[in-house]
This record gives sequence, C-alpha cells and structure tokens, in this order.
Amino acid sequence: MINSLDLTPLVDWSRAQFAMTAMYHWLFVPLTLGITWIIAMMETIYVKTGDPEWKKLTKFWMKLFGINFAIGVATGIIMEFEFGTNWSNYSWFVGDIFGAPLAIEGIMAFFMESTFIAIMFFGWNKVSKKFHLASSWLVAIGANLSALWILVANAWMQNPTGTAFNPETARNEMTSFWDVFLSPVAINKFLHTITSGMVLASIFVIGVSAWFILKKRETRMALRSITIAAVFGLLSSVLLALTGDGSAKQIAAVQPMKLAAMEGLYDGKTEAGLVALGILNGKEKRDAGDVFAVKLEMPNLLSWLAYGDPKAFVAGINDFTKGNPTQGILSIPEKVQRGKIARQTLTDFKNAKAAGNLPRADSLKSHFYDKAFLADNYKYFGYGFSDNVNYYVPNIPLTFYSFHIMVILGFCFMLFFALILFFSARGELPQKKFWLRLALWVIPLAYIASEAGWIVAELGRQPWTIQDLLPTVAAITKLDTGTVMVTFILFAVTFTVLAIAEVNIMVKAINHGPKNEGGTK
Repeated sequence: MINSLDLTPLVDWSRAQFAMTAMYHWLFVPLTLGITWIIAMMETIYVKTGDPEWKKLTKFWMKLFGINFAIGVATGIIMEFEFGTNWSNYSWFVGDIFGAPLAIEGIMAFFMESTFIAIMFFGWNKVSKKFHLASSWLVAIGANLSALWILVANAWMQNPTGTAFNPETARNEMTSFWDVFLSPVAINKFLHTITSGMVLASIFVIGVSAWFILKKRETRMALRSITIAAVFGLLSSVLLALTGDGSAKQIAAVQPMKLAAMEGLYDGKTEAGLVALGILNGKEKRDAGDVFAVKLEMPNLLSWLAYGDPKAFVAGINDFTKGNPTQGILSIPEKVQRGKIARQTLTDFKNAKAAGNLPRADSLKSHFYDKAFLADNYKYFGYGFSDNVNYYVPNIPLTFYSFHIMVILGFCFMLFFALILFFSARGELPQKKFWLRLALWVIPLAYIASEAGWIVAELGRQPWTIQDLLPTVAAITKLDTGTVMVTFILFAVTFTVLAIAEVNIMVKAINHGPKNEGGTK
C-alpha cells in the first residue's frame, strides 16, 4: 500500500506542472486546428475566382497561423517529455498502449503537416496554384490528424479498452488496435475537440476582422473574412453541441462519477433534472445535503441527455462513495478491497516466482487470465493504492463551474455567429459598432471556454491517470519535490514569456494588416 499522504506534495506539484504545460499548450492548439480550414477555404475561393484580394487574405491569416503554430509545437514537445520525466511509472504501466498513438502522431501526422507547411508558406511562386492549394488542405488535414492520435491516447486513459494486463511484466499490452482507435470515447472526444477549435478560430477571425472595420481599414477584406468565419463558425458550433451531447453520454457510461461532479449531483435520482445555472454551497452544507444556494434546473433533462430516457436513474456522488446495491453500484470501500486483492495477487505471484515456487506462481498467474477475477477484482486494481474515500472524489466545485461556463459560452457563441451572419447578410455590420466591439471581447471568452472544457475532462476524472487502474499517486516519478517545484517555476516563467512574445508578434502582424501580401501568381 502506497502512503498517499507521504507523496501528496510531490503528486500535487507534478500534477500542477503538467496541468500548467497542458493549459499553455492548449492556448495555441485550438487556433491551429480551426484556422487551417478557414485558410484553405479562402485559398480555394482565390484559385476559383482569381481575385488577388482573396490571396492577400489567405496570406494574412496564414501569417497569424504560423506565429501560433510555432509556439504550440514548442509547448507540445515539452509536455510529451514530461511523461518520461515526471510520470515514469505511468509510462511503464501503459507505455505499450499509450506510445502507439503518440508514435503514429509523430511519424504520420506531424511529418505530413510539417512537409506541406513548407510548401504552403514558401511555395507561392514555386509551385502551381492547384498544388499549393492542395498543400494548404493537407496542412489542415495533417494538423487535425495530429490531434486525432493525441486524443485517441487521451480517450484510452479515460476508458481503457482493447488491452490486457501482463502479470509477468506488470504492464498493460494492446490486444486490439481497432478497439483503442475506434472506441466511442475516442471518436466523440476527437470530434468535440476539433469542432471546438473551429469555433475558436472562427471567433478569432471575426474579432480581428471587426477591429479592422472599427479602424476603417481593409473593410472589404474584413467583411469577406467575417462572412467565411461566421458561416464556418455557426456550422461548427452546431456540430460542437451535437458532439458535446455524444461526449456526455459516453461520460455517463464510463465515468459516471465525473458526470455527477459536472452536475453537482450528490444523491442519485430518477427523472434527474439538468442544472442550467447554479451556485454551490460550501463543502459542509453540501455534505449535509444542502448542495445549492441557487439553482435553475430543467426537469428530467439530465436523465434524457445521459441515457436517452427522461425517467432513467442518474447516480450521484454519494451513490459511488457509499454504494447503492439497488442500482448495482459498489461503494468505494468495496472497490478498495477488491483492488487490494488484485494487487496482493500480483505481489504473491512475483514472490512465488522469485522463490522458485513455479506451481504456485502459475496458479496465481492464471487469475489474470480468468474473466471472473478480471471483472471482480482487477477491474478495480487502482483502488488498492489508497483507503481514503475522499481521494477518489474529484474537485466538485471546479468541475461543476468549468462545465457550466463551457456550456453557457458555447450556446452564446452559436447565437453570436447567427447574429453576425444576419447583420453581414443585410450589409449592416459596419454600422453595428456595439457588435463589432463585442466581437473583440468574445475572443478571450472563446479561450476560456476551451480551457474550461479540458479542466472538466481532466480534473473530473481525478485521481485517475488511467480510469480505475492507475491513480496519480502511483503514476509519478519518485523525484525530490523541490526539483519539481524548481522546474515548475522555470516552465511558468518560460511559457509566460513565450505567450507574451506571441501576443506581441501577433498584434504587430495584425497592425501591419494584409497589405503587401499579394503577389503576381
């Protein structure tokens, strides 16, 4: 049994460092994922019409994409190294599975993206229009393929499937690549993530273009950009809502504790309502059953969204901590005992093998190939690391508020796109100063919504690095806490400097505008 209390400072600092790296990285990734499609569409119009203004627009947004892409790559590389430096036990336990999609991402998607980026930026007068256009589309496809493989790996952490535990090596091994690649969690996570990037990129393009209109500069080209981005953003926001619904259903199926945290649901119920707006009480009141100080709830909607049945039972946090035999839900103490059995069986196997007692070793090893043992005990392997019931409950307030901020802003963005498109279609947008100024402020809101989504995804599944199999306390590298603190500070300073530099470079590029971006070809 690992004494989780002894490791708490190290775990907290290791988690904080990885969270900071991931959140900085995610400041750059969504724009990269979404704006490449907008660039490709603009260049397609240029090739079809031959209008040089579309080329100027394409090259302008391409410049902003390039600035953003460079910083995103730097933070992404550091994040992948942290799996080895700070989370070596995690890498050992699941490296055979987690490493596969990361390797594919590096070999196929990243190289594909990087190769055609060179043509996209430097090939304007060196290759034909159609070949250059194809390169721009392939950059968009490559960028999103890079995200695909990362998200497949992340989805497997949320719902481990297509895998088997090897007691000889104490590692998980992939049994079906297609089960990992095509798991419903992976599909929904990928679609939801790339559509969120499309929405953010559309808001970014509209906001920057609105600035040009307010400054009475490049008005015609700004209006063209807004039209493309508003149509693309509105369609993307509808898809985002649909994929969000699919993701919620998957969370209900494989991570019901996360769903309960997202909705602040402590006691499970049938005909569960969806909390549209709410303010949570303090922890003592919540534990006593008085969960909300203020709540606006839509009856039956949570049951319907989660299970497609308005009368379905939705389990709450207390159902998972204390158990609910009527609904077939084990309590956390029961799962802890089963996890201990699985861990002790592995320890006994290792000891018997080391002692040369091969018959006993073979007998113990056979448990890990027995379906009943896997379902009854190994399924809860990760619970065997701590007896603390509260350790297995995520941060409820942060998960709840992050989820609702994301959802509320998502629907506001849909309305924003519709209104901008309406004003644009009527030719009234240049006179709508309020909406143009609002468009500038919507840009940071899009980033907040994007970050909030990942807070829900990652914080909502705590304490698990691998759901039910490996908690964070068992996944970390046994480093000196001071070392992690120092690197946290160094990374925080470095990333902040990079972010400030990127914003400054981006602002200068925007101030310069699309002028002198045209060409003869």
